[in-house]
Amino acid sequence: MGTATADGRTPAPSGETRAARGLVPPRRSPAPAPAGGPTRWRERLRAPRADRSNAVHPGAWWLWALGLAAAASRTTNPLLLGLLVATAGYVVAARRTDAPWARSYLSFVKLGLLVIAVRVLFSTLLGSPIPGAHTLFTLPEIPLPDWARGIRVGGRVTAEQLVFALYDGAKLAALLICVGAANALANPARLLKSLPSALYEAGVAVVVAMTFAPNLVADIARLRTARRLRGRPAGGLRAIVQIGLPVLEGALERSIAVAASMDARGYGRSAEVPPAIARLTAVCVLGGLLGVCAGSYGLLAAEGGVYGLPLLIAGLAAAVAGLGLGGRRSLRTRYRPDRFGPRSWLVAASGAAVAALVIWTGSYSPEALHPSVVPLAAPVLPLWPALSVALGLLPAFIAPVPKECS
Repeated sequence: MGTATADGRTPAPSGETRAARGLVPPRRSPAPAPAGGPTRWRERLRAPRADRSNAVHPGAWWLWALGLAAAASRTTNPLLLGLLVATAGYVVAARRTDAPWARSYLSFVKLGLLVIAVRVLFSTLLGSPIPGAHTLFTLPEIPLPDWARGIRVGGRVTAEQLVFALYDGAKLAALLICVGAANALANPARLLKSLPSALYEAGVAVVVAMTFAPNLVADIARLRTARRLRGRPAGGLRAIVQIGLPVLEGALERSIAVAASMDARGYGRSAEVPPAIARLTAVCVLGGLLGVCAGSYGLLAAEGGVYGLPLLIAGLAAAVAGLGLGGRRSLRTRYRPDRFGPRSWLVAASGAAVAALVIWTGSYSPEALHPSVVPLAAPVLPLWPALSVALGLLPAFIAPVPKECS
């Protein structure tokens, strides 16, 4: 109790006494200063978890993969092709999901290796127009009639011939693997949803065809695992025959389910379009495609550089106009359409940059992209094309991390 004053009032307690009685909250230490600038920017630049709002557009994945494929089509250097395949594989490993279509990348890699083996085998058996001075071995040559002049079966096999076949097969294998990377990263259903209305029917056929192989691979892997768990052999001709029937049955059931769902959603119904608009649409689309083909040939050919670019631009404009007119006959609506966000644009731009830089390198230094076969020389990894291909790794760091990835 406090001591009363002369006027009978009790004096107010001091600051320390009030704090001890709980009348005043104790003094708190100052809050720590926020983290520094580099840490805050590092947190902002880190790729977030993927959700419906920030997921990469499936078209961006295809543009990125087509950019890598375009770069692979411009070179036969096995070191650059291997770098492109490694880039695609790293991005797939970092950003693919656990969906069935995401497991098909390894199948495309095996298909690419098979293409290389077949190309080398055909070059060995049927010969090659590439001259060579280093004979490896000689096969028995089969004589052919006069009408097959210029074709031979067997004969001399040279090192230059096999190296040329190896380079050519590696280029085709890299193209297939880049397409497999897009197939493993892009959601087919979302890709179909993003197509223009005029291409919806064709898009359905393409997406169904593209998803058939991954689902087939998943069914075969599941059935082989079940056979191993039951103590039955998973390899050999007999196992393949016994696995084939359940796989075929599953494919038929899946096709019936897809047909029923498409019919329930009104697939195939179209609006009434005047005949004049339908004919104009067909003319624009076909004319535009012909213009694109002629313009592309003009850009690739040395003598068509003058008319190639105008034809290409005119063909693209006519095709876009035709697609816009053809979309009038579609009654389809889109629920929560996917949009190209900043990360999607960066993913697509990285693939386009790889293609543009490799093509530009080939214009001033073609020997860097095409190592010499005659005379035979070891390939060298050029610096600037290799740095250009490294830009294709950008999606592995900026694309949102799928929820299934750890």
